[in-house]
Amino acid sequence: MLELGIKEIREKILKHELTSEQITKAYIDEIKNSKLNAVVEVFADALTKAREMDKKIASGFSGKLAGVPIIIKDNILVKGKHASAGSRMLENYIAEYTSTVAQKMLNEGAVLFARANMDEFAMGSGTETSYYGKTFNPFDITRSPGGSSGGSAASVGGNLCAAALGTDTGGSIRQPASYCGAVGIKPTYGRVSRYGVIAFASSLDQVGPITKSVEDNAILLEVLSGRDENDETSDITPVANYTAFLNKDIRGMKIGVISSVEKMMKGLDCEAYYNKMKQFLTKHGAQLVPVEVENMELALPVYYIIAPAEAASNLARYDGVKYTFRDKDARNLEEIYRKSRTQGFGKEVKRRIMLGNYVLSSGYFDAYYNKARSLQAKLRADMLKAFNNCDVILMPSTKGEAFKIGAKVNPVDAYMEDMFTVSANITGVPAISVPFCMGKNNMPVGMQFLAPHFEEGRLYRVADFVEKHKEGK
Repeated sequence: MLELGIKEIREKILKHELTSEQITKAYIDEIKNSKLNAVVEVFADALTKAREMDKKIASGFSGKLAGVPIIIKDNILVKGKHASAGSRMLENYIAEYTSTVAQKMLNEGAVLFARANMDEFAMGSGTETSYYGKTFNPFDITRSPGGSSGGSAASVGGNLCAAALGTDTGGSIRQPASYCGAVGIKPTYGRVSRYGVIAFASSLDQVGPITKSVEDNAILLEVLSGRDENDETSDITPVANYTAFLNKDIRGMKIGVISSVEKMMKGLDCEAYYNKMKQFLTKHGAQLVPVEVENMELALPVYYIIAPAEAASNLARYDGVKYTFRDKDARNLEEIYRKSRTQGFGKEVKRRIMLGNYVLSSGYFDAYYNKARSLQAKLRADMLKAFNNCDVILMPSTKGEAFKIGAKVNPVDAYMEDMFTVSANITGVPAISVPFCMGKNNMPVGMQFLAPHFEEGRLYRVADFVEKHKEGK
């Protein structure tokens, strides 16, 4: 029962073969016995909400997520629930309103029953910077689940929920999905509302689903997507019927391969898996098309200038004065600011705040921030140009299998985890990671596909085919 996904659970509930209360309780029991530390909190009213949904379904309700238990990342607000973004700074914060993505799921009958662990303020690649401790990979607890949405991905991979929401600023959905054997998508920037999501870097952040199957992912993204008047960056482009792209052949599809990306992966474990995927695609009739995106290797440094700059601005509001952690021994306003931020933020968050303030300072603004923005515009233009010659672009999701917990002590090593994922955030295009094979250490390996803006349907078409026809299927 625990291995079931969105579609199967909903169907069983509507056929009265299962109740929302039964499946929710089963997940809660599994969480209590789990050693993954993937869940920060199970909501006290979870079973009550499940029982209420069962009554609603008995009266004829049949929403797209009717009775399905879903976990949300700890930076997504639900009124009356804690949301701390994995930080001591917001340890006691209780949301005063509900995020658009959470409300959309509730409208379709989802039971939001827990919040998932995450890297503090989504800054990390291993879910090791959380105030609540490390999260462990469900396939091997000595290895990382990835980050920053590691709790969400581990919950899905470890059968602690039917599906989960994550956020992706530089790869924080796709990398952990790859490590935990799940499907994860970063939608087009503006496809999904950010209203009620605790910000890291506002021009890069996107909410997306992490699921057990491509079909479940398509179902959930369709629920989440659409224009929101509360988020001016959300887009008016009509939402497609994503499940209509499933069960299609990929024969004749043009799959772009970027030579500079292939150079980047030389000597890395992902090179062998990437080549294996290319063979798989050509075997099934897809056409590999060489395309180029100049300066692709600069996407990572561009990201690590823009993202910290925006983070430094967004996190300035956490000052110990209002709803955040406050040092009790502070004697004046200056000490409230200094001591509260010193104790409330972890090392990685402080590091990125300092980096962000540095690149925004008057002496370095033009040399770093403006230059990064200029390169970002060029990367976006080159990416769009590449899609003139192909339907989707193939890239690795990660450098290889999940790394050992504690292996990324050097911050630069941790930042390099994002080398294949940040380009989608920098350019705003959608990207999906789909499980492809098991690596040399018998750990899951995902492969990534990118598509033009608002063409998530293309991603679901190719990802669904990979899921249904890969080795072992």
